[in-house]
Amino acid sequence: MFVWSKRLVAGLLGAFVLLIGIFYIQGEPETISGLKIHTTRWMAANYIGLLIWIFIWMFDQARVRGKNVLLWLVPFVLAPLPTLMLFIVFLQKKVKS
Repeated sequence: MFVWSKRLVAGLLGAFVLLIGIFYIQGEPETISGLKIHTTRWMAANYIGLLIWIFIWMFDQARVRGKNVLLWLVPFVLAPLPTLMLFIVFLQKKVKS
């Protein structure tokens, strides 16, 4: 399973730490607007990381069930939460024997 891969987790955490480090270097937290920028970047980094993790989970679940997850990529980018809900409902459909 890709979701629990130690290499994947280490890579995503490393990228997150690197991104936050870049944000600290670029931002000026002494000003109020600098704090807003830092907070916005922090939220964006967390949101993007969560989206990556969820799509990897979707890929893993589709692979286990023999489905194609690439059809869900564009809707997932445009509206992640509704797409995730529809994907879960789609995977719960009974397979016709």
